[in-house]
Amino acid sequence: MNGRFVLVLSSVSIGVLFLSLVVLFPDQCGSLGSKLMELRIKLGNDTLSTPHRKLVRDIGTTVKEPNRIRGEKCSKADIVINQGATSPLPNGIPTYTVEIMNVCVTGCDIWGIHLNCGWFSSARLINPKTFRRLRYNDCLVNDGKPLINGGTLSFQYANTYLYPLSVSRVVCS
Repeated sequence: MNGRFVLVLSSVSIGVLFLSLVVLFPDQCGSLGSKLMELRIKLGNDTLSTPHRKLVRDIGTTVKEPNRIRGEKCSKADIVINQGATSPLPNGIPTYTVEIMNVCVTGCDIWGIHLNCGWFSSARLINPKTFRRLRYNDCLVNDGKPLINGGTLSFQYANTYLYPLSVSRVVCS
């Protein structure tokens, strides 16, 4: 029993030391933040929507306030897309997890989210209410319904390569 306690205590101490190093010396641990982000993504469900979630950013990145026209409540810059590789399918096809987040600082819900997505396709079935390609380079997120402020939507797809995804247009509410 005493040996287990010492083992657990030493494991926790090493973990705290490790995280302290990441926080105190981000320049020396630059790629570590992305590794932690990948780990967090690998634990995600096929579809995840959480209304109140703290956003994790890669260490060393700066957040730029989107350019807003006077009186504009939100912009397409308020939608952040993160992608990361996950475990391949049993047949070896690579898989990727996508997180789409509403980071609007004015408290807005954003709907009608369309992404530039090329000829997006997946060997793994994606719920079309979550994400679907309408035509070349036009994919619809969340069936056009609002992604609430601070909300995150997540899905996985499988293809031989990662598709670059970027926001093409949004509607603010």
